[in-house]
This record gives sequence, structure tokens and C-alpha cells, in this order.
Amino acid sequence: MDELISLPVIQPNTTPAELSENGKIRKPNWLRVKLPVGQEYTKVRNIVSEYKLHTICESGNCPNMGECWGAGTATFMILGNVCTRSCSFCAVATGRPNEYDEDEPRRVAEAIQLMGVKHAVITSVNRDELKDRGAAIWHETVRLVKELSPATTIETLIPDVKGTWDALITMISAGQEVVSHNMETVKELYRQVRPQAKYERSLEQIKRTKEYGKRTKTGIMLGLGETREQVYQAMDDLAANGCDILTLGQYLQPTKLHIEVAEFIHPDLFAHYREEGLSRGIKYVESGPLVRSSYHAERHVHV
Repeated sequence: MDELISLPVIQPNTTPAELSENGKIRKPNWLRVKLPVGQEYTKVRNIVSEYKLHTICESGNCPNMGECWGAGTATFMILGNVCTRSCSFCAVATGRPNEYDEDEPRRVAEAIQLMGVKHAVITSVNRDELKDRGAAIWHETVRLVKELSPATTIETLIPDVKGTWDALITMISAGQEVVSHNMETVKELYRQVRPQAKYERSLEQIKRTKEYGKRTKTGIMLGLGETREQVYQAMDDLAANGCDILTLGQYLQPTKLHIEVAEFIHPDLFAHYREEGLSRGIKYVESGPLVRSSYHAERHVHV
């Protein structure tokens, strides 16, 4: 760890020789992934299509979709695929959602049972227009998954409830083992990256989830222009508010309309951040260029 700290600041892919023809930073080799193929990948895609389900794997352009679907797992996205937020990093469509589908919990539960997954991850778009932020659908989805697949462990990646703490309790009280809420970035970049969210409010949501007795988790994207000191401060804030698990991954610009990548973080620096997070009191840190909040989620149940 001392050796890493003594290195000069790592700024890969910022020299003129490493820029693309349009002057933008070229994606480094360590971010290249294989195209999704294989029998299990096809099986999962068919089930998702048959049950008319949404996955954040597809909606969020996740680079690990091939690996995860190839292993027979997926992260299901409930409450539709249109979000009421307009975060500058996210590929999920923004707009006015339709009324939610009350039959969706059953379809999700049956699909998870059919896939036979040992660990399921469930997330959702933000539904700020709903009084309960979609909490009733959240609770029913988890309840039915547990009813149909009692041996399946569950992580729920829940959105910002905007301080509607009764809704939060409803969301997290149906029996899931891990409750995640992503901070997404450091405090100083919130206005640019998450203009409709508040750093302190997300921290409080994690704190209240921990006080309820759940294993807590969050994710932060790197490469948006944050400094090392800002990352360290976020780690300290998370540890102080009861966060058990932290994922750190490289931000990738989903379309030209989204915020640009400021830099590509070297794998060595990701390794350093992992050790730093552990030293600051976070129990488990998953850190790497291709890490996403649900990547290797099955490992996070018992940490």
C-alpha cells in the first residue's frame, strides 16, 4: 500500500498518443469485454423476453451482461423502464412513466424460480411521482420471490426515496438479505452527476437501512473528475453511516448525450482504493474497472 501511495498520480490515456481521432480519451485495453454468447445467455434472454421483464443489464448497457447472463443470473428492474430522474450518467430512459403493472411481482418471482438462481438482484427506476415511491410493488416482489424460491438470497438495489422514510421501511422489510443504495459519485460532483439527489440524504438512507438491521451496500463510479481526497472522504462518510459493502467501478459514457469520461482509472489505482476502503472501516470493497453494483453480488450476502 505504501508503494502505491508513493507512485506519481496515475493518469492513463491522457497523452496525445492515446487520444482518438476526435480528441477524446481512447478506451484502454482493460475495459474491453467479450460479446455475450452461449447457451445460458440465450436461456436468460428468452426468459426475460417471455415474461416481459426489464433488466438493468440491458437498460443500463452493463459491460458484464455477457458474463452474468452466461452464468444464468440477471438483475431485474421493476416498476417499468422509464425513470423520473435525469441523471447525467445513466442510460435508462427519462420521462413520465406509465402506471405500474401490479402483476409484475408475480412475473419476476416466476422467472427467478424458472432460472433457478441462488442469488437474485432486484432494482428499479425512480418513481418520484408515486406517493409511496413504488414501495408496495417492491415489498410484494421480494415477498413472492421468497415464497416461490425460499432458498434464493436477494439483494435489492433501491432508489432514493426523497426522505419518505415510511416507504423505505416498506421496501426493505420483506426479507431480502442485502439492501443497496448507490451514492454514484463523490459529494462535490452531485450537482453535475445527480442533480435531483442529495449526498447527505443518500447517506441518511444508508444509515436508516443499517439501523433497521440490514446488510448495507453502495456503489460509486470513478473517472468523472473526482480527486483521490474526495474518494477517501466518501469512504469515511460511508463508514460513519454504517455502509458494509462498497463497489467501485469505471464510469463509461453510454451515449454522446451523457456526461463524458474525465479519465480512465488504472487497475492499480482501483486496487489501492480497495485497500484504502477496508482500512477506513468498510467491511468489503469490490473495486475494479468493470465492477458494477451487482457484479459478484452473491459474494456480498455473508460479508
